[in-house]
Amino acid sequence: MDEAHNSTMTQRFGSKHEPLAGAFFWLSAFYVVYCARPEDWIPGLSYIPMAKITGICALVALLSSAGRARRSFRNLPLEAKYLFGMIGVLFISALLSPVWRGGAFFKTLDFAKAAVAWVLTFLAITSFARLRRIIFIQSASVAVITVVSVLKGRNVPRLEGVIGGIYSNPNDLAFAIVLSLPFCFAFLLSTRSAPRKAAWAAAMLCMCAALFLTASRAGFINLIVTGTVCLWLFGIKGRRIHLVAAAALVALVVGLAAGGRLKDRFFGTVGNDLSAHGSYEQRRYLMIESVKAVAHYPLGIGIGNFPNYSGTWREVHVAYLQIAVEGGIVAFVLYLLFFARGFGNLRRLRRMPSHDPEIDLFTAALYASLVGFVVGACFAPEAYQFFPYFAVAYTSVLLAIARERQQAEILPPDSNPPQGRQIRNWRGELATVRGGPAEYSGASTTLPRNRR
Repeated sequence: MDEAHNSTMTQRFGSKHEPLAGAFFWLSAFYVVYCARPEDWIPGLSYIPMAKITGICALVALLSSAGRARRSFRNLPLEAKYLFGMIGVLFISALLSPVWRGGAFFKTLDFAKAAVAWVLTFLAITSFARLRRIIFIQSASVAVITVVSVLKGRNVPRLEGVIGGIYSNPNDLAFAIVLSLPFCFAFLLSTRSAPRKAAWAAAMLCMCAALFLTASRAGFINLIVTGTVCLWLFGIKGRRIHLVAAAALVALVVGLAAGGRLKDRFFGTVGNDLSAHGSYEQRRYLMIESVKAVAHYPLGIGIGNFPNYSGTWREVHVAYLQIAVEGGIVAFVLYLLFFARGFGNLRRLRRMPSHDPEIDLFTAALYASLVGFVVGACFAPEAYQFFPYFAVAYTSVLLAIARERQQAEILPPDSNPPQGRQIRNWRGELATVRGGPAEYSGASTTLPRNRR
């Protein structure tokens, strides 16, 4: 009985002896700190640099066990090099800034944590079970903070987050919600537990209501695009037509119940709502000024300097223009190449012949999240928000795991491994070889088409 229980727990949560266990523990702690922001709601933690501590501990743990790692710094994917190149260019832009060099330098240094987290994510997540846990931390954190914001947040005139950082204002909260909704959708569909399904469904319903309450026009457009992609992949292609009907009903009910302020802001853009129309005119002005600044300073003016440069103390609400004006043309090109690699990774994953349904669910969720970011970046100043960079890291990890597991599972035709040998399938679950090369207990035996 105990052996069966231990085997089940091992398959579900991974082995205690998985490589880089210490690095993964501290990486998980870093994600909790960044996504859940405990320093904002636990007294005293705000005086402790939690993100720096957890990041440094993860890096030290990774370096101390580098000899046992499956991957190394030398074989980082091309997207990691694009990210490092972009950060290097941002440092140059800061040092050459015509506005405020010191401020830009330290803001770039703070943003550089994204590259450290990215590399740690790629090197320390060696199984699908680990990747699932990290995505769960992000999704659950956003869901819980959204629920608390609806219950405790200020809702006049627009819903604001109850904590700071990436949830501090209505637009930021809406952006975080939309980027995490596809993952919540994947968790909802992947679990067989009725209570968990109910919990994820309730969380998603609350997240949609919160997005309407933020009255974020960019967030709403982003939700439409991301939701359409999710319904196409999960509902139409996944043959779950009931999801489309349920989504339409939810959109109608939530829109009628919580969409009044959002409707006013949309109509106010071209109507008599002075606040909404003034916001539209201001953003239009900032877009024009940012293009002029790129022409005058093609090397950039440094992170965070555009609000001062424009004289309005407002950021340009287009992430692409934000990175172009503050980082320069080279940083902008590297930015586009980086996210293009994320889509490329997903395209390569879809072409691989050996998948399981849960892997397909999270691949689709990653695609929807990245599409949501690409669209949302046209309307929001989120060039330095970590969630989109994490999403690309997830695609890189998933592709690396798929390739490693595919190589490990395909044994030579004349090989006859000893009985009882333990291996791992590509999801990171322990499996026992009982007989020939294709007789596995708990492992996937699907071979590529050219080996069937």
